[in-house]
Amino acid sequence: MTEQPSTLYAKLLGETAPIRWQELQPFFARGALLWVEGAQDLVAVAEAVAENDQARVAGWLQGGLLRKVDDGLAADLLARDPQLWAVVVAPWVLVQERAERPA
Repeated sequence: MTEQPSTLYAKLLGETAPIRWQELQPFFARGALLWVEGAQDLVAVAEAVAENDQARVAGWLQGGLLRKVDDGLAADLLARDPQLWAVVVAPWVLVQERAERPA
C-alpha cells in the first residue's frame, strides 16, 4: 500500500514554482529566505515548517540541510542566476536550486 500525500503537501506542491534570484532578493533583504539543500524534498520541508514540526526542522538546521540564505550564498546566486524553485510558508520563502537533468 502506498502512502498518499497529505492535503497540506498537495496544496504546497501546487504552490511551488520556478523563480529567479532577482525576484527573491526582497525576501533575502528581509531575512525571510530559507535555503533547502538539493537532495531534500522542498515540499516535504515546507510541510514540516508549516506544521511547526520542530524535531524535523531542527534536525535539518543542525545538519545544514536547511538554513537562512547568507550573504555568500546570495552573491553566488546573483552571479550564477540559476533556476530556483520556491514555495511560501509565511513568513518564510523556502527556495531550492534544482540540478539540471542530463539529456
